[in-house]
Amino acid sequence: MAEFYDPKTIEEKFYKICEERGYFEIDGNKNIQEDNKTFCIMMPPPNVTGVLHIGHALTFTLQDIITRYKRMDGYKTLWQPGLDHAGIATQNVVEKQLLASGITKEQIGREEFLKKTWEWKEKSGGQIVYQMRRLGITPAWSRERFTMDEGLKNAVRKAFVSLYNKGLIIRGNYMVNWCTHDGALSDVEVEHKANKGKLYHLRYFLCENSSSNHSQIGGEADLGVAQNFASADRINNSSSEQNSNSAKDASKRPYIVVATTRPETYFGDTAVMVNPNDERYKDLIGKFVELPLLGRKIKIIADEHVDMSFGTGCVKVTPAHDTNDYEVGNRHNLEFITIFDEKGILNEHCGEFKGLERLEARDKIAGKLESKGFVEKIEDYENQVGYCYRCKNVVEPYISKQWFVKSEIADEAIKSVNEGGAKFYPSHWINSFNAWMRELKDWCISRQLWWGHRIPVFYCECGHEWADESEKPLKCPKCGGDKFTQDPDVLDTWFSSGLWPFSTLGWGNGNALKNEKWLESDLSEFYPNSMLITGFDILFFWVARMMFQSNNALGELPFKDIYLHALVKDKDGKKMSKSSGNIIDPLDMIDEYSADILRFTLTILCAQGRDVRMSDEQMVLSRNFTNKLYNATKFLRMNVDKFSDLDENAVHTELGKYILNRFKIAINETRKALDSYRFNDAADRVYKFLWDEFCDWGIELSKADKSAISELGSIFKESMKLLSPFMPFISEYLYHELSGTNLENSTSIMISKYPKASKIDEAIISKFELIIEAIISIRRAKATIDQGNAKISKAFIKLNSNLDIANYLNFIKLLAKCENVEITKDIIPNSARDVSENLESFIPLAGMDTTAIIARLNSQKSKLEKEIAKLENMLNNEKFVANAPESVLKTNQEGLATAKAKFEKVCSELESLENI
Repeated sequence: MAEFYDPKTIEEKFYKICEERGYFEIDGNKNIQEDNKTFCIMMPPPNVTGVLHIGHALTFTLQDIITRYKRMDGYKTLWQPGLDHAGIATQNVVEKQLLASGITKEQIGREEFLKKTWEWKEKSGGQIVYQMRRLGITPAWSRERFTMDEGLKNAVRKAFVSLYNKGLIIRGNYMVNWCTHDGALSDVEVEHKANKGKLYHLRYFLCENSSSNHSQIGGEADLGVAQNFASADRINNSSSEQNSNSAKDASKRPYIVVATTRPETYFGDTAVMVNPNDERYKDLIGKFVELPLLGRKIKIIADEHVDMSFGTGCVKVTPAHDTNDYEVGNRHNLEFITIFDEKGILNEHCGEFKGLERLEARDKIAGKLESKGFVEKIEDYENQVGYCYRCKNVVEPYISKQWFVKSEIADEAIKSVNEGGAKFYPSHWINSFNAWMRELKDWCISRQLWWGHRIPVFYCECGHEWADESEKPLKCPKCGGDKFTQDPDVLDTWFSSGLWPFSTLGWGNGNALKNEKWLESDLSEFYPNSMLITGFDILFFWVARMMFQSNNALGELPFKDIYLHALVKDKDGKKMSKSSGNIIDPLDMIDEYSADILRFTLTILCAQGRDVRMSDEQMVLSRNFTNKLYNATKFLRMNVDKFSDLDENAVHTELGKYILNRFKIAINETRKALDSYRFNDAADRVYKFLWDEFCDWGIELSKADKSAISELGSIFKESMKLLSPFMPFISEYLYHELSGTNLENSTSIMISKYPKASKIDEAIISKFELIIEAIISIRRAKATIDQGNAKISKAFIKLNSNLDIANYLNFIKLLAKCENVEITKDIIPNSARDVSENLESFIPLAGMDTTAIIARLNSQKSKLEKEIAKLENMLNNEKFVANAPESVLKTNQEGLATAKAKFEKVCSELESLENI
């Protein structure tokens, strides 16, 4: 063997061999498959525009571990891979490429644009697939799907038509989240971030017939109080000519004050609102105010929606551009005035500001209002603003005709989950699922894009509208004519990915399945999927939608178990971001360390419900583990050329039996952890067996019984199968090194049986645990007399049990470095002594030069005496005790108890030495 393990020469070669042999496919483990055992898991399809990030690396690592485990455990296994067409992201990429050449998509038209998008996808898309291979994951690559392949296009149309015909998909004018670049967005596609802006307090002057002496109305007495909104994203509409109100005129007229973070929106106000129970404003209900600059009159209305204790208790109402005001507008039958177009350009309702972009117009509008005396004050203000999750543009509430999936689609899925149809890991995620699903709003599924699944709804000139599963229907089903058009919008990307658990198995794929490697029988064999593993951050983007779409289409939830892992953060627990400069690139980690090391580090840190904190220090620890395994293999090979497969009946030495039984315990505990998705516990258990139990004890003990090395080698070789799902490459390499073979001419361990444990022999374990305890005890006793690394002539062991370890003293003598070890029933006087749980050990001191040891112990005794005196004085001081915090008193009390215990031990040791 080489001096060091070189993963760069192994990982790519081994991966290619295993993939070419078809090991990743559903029949790759056919030689070990057991009847009626199937396992299916879906890869969350990454965006075709994406690159591998550390969150992907964790998801794919955990999915690969469970898939490899099930494959080795005799399951017919499908890990379904694929890519998402990523409507907004992909269209943005191609649009930018065109713009770089001075071309817009509108100039080349829809068909040519889609052609160029497909060209980009085939040429540049899917870079992440190569990167996933670098990580060593094993999905059935031959079955890779794309959310816009022909089969999935058919499935999307079938699902849409079914929901449309059931009345669960409708179209109408609703208020939606609107990005002026990317169009309509669902709620979960809006990212809310803190924004440092301004709060503009605007004066709305009462019309002459609305005059009042009410003390809350501003004027010369300047009594108006600014209304401060919690909802800062208000938009207002209005139309009419600018009036002649001037600052001079304004100062003489009564007014009320409202506030907005977006002064450009007041043009859309169609009412001012107060609470009907607010005594301050009862006289004003039904009266009118004038909109600044425009002079358009709007009515003061009453609604219990208004919080009387907040600000002045007066709020402005902009029904067409604010989510809350939209509901108020419907209740009070207010006018809905839209003040800008789909691109955010102000329209004719905005007077002289028509043609300006909404955000660019803000300062100009505020300046004009201020110059005319309509601004009470302007304050710095921090609020939450919604941004498009793709282009980061500020999102507006906007009324638009869109397609929606009605919220009742989720009713059955919610019921099934809460009746135990699916289980969350960690379990607390069901609370988040319920909270979100039970407040579910109608889902906006139409997108104003060209790249994506075209909405399969057609409009005939005869007035008929219908949804059709055909990509190009021949005639109108009502009039038989061919004068019809298709809806121009495409579906939200999450609509198609919501079908992923079953559309990829052939559901609705139709003729596209002909001559393909996947069959219709996949649906009956692999649906529902066995489980899902993904990040908690897409619980509502993807997981919830799969659940209600799958349940609606097939009447059954798509998976039984849902494992949601936490975020991967940096070593200080901070979220990774480009701006923070703490992003960890998984490919850099693979290049520097190895795929095995990255996988193992992510796994052993991934405790359920806790964030993963990555660091170079953790990677180094995993690298040390691989070095330990490599050196263990070198030691075994130095003594035995090659090792046979493990045969329990062929293990005859006592040491071999002990290590075998420790291995059995590790198998059981690893399996138990994997079966309950405690991936970190599983990795930790394998680590402890290989490092602590096998290397630190098994190999060391074998130096006292070399006849056991051949048995230990067979056990270690079998343990590489236990490690294989976590570290597939080094485990494969070391397995073949121990077998005297290589992967090129033999079968991979990835399709061999995962270890199973037979009955455990507790007696042999108890004996060797006592042997190890004796070794540790003697070592501790030696350390007290500065003989830690020295070989001593004799030690005694006094056992507290009836176990007979007389035949095992050779292990103790070698590892405790004693020429002789004797079992005794008596306390040996004049000895260095150590007491442990099941035994005591003694090292006779006669004949030893103990001068230096006595001097050291006396020095310790003196320091402890001073420490004890100091602590006792403090604790006996009534003033100190009365004034000191309880935590300080507790610390001092514990310190005193520890010092006294050490003092007694030092005195005991001194007494033993001085009595020699």
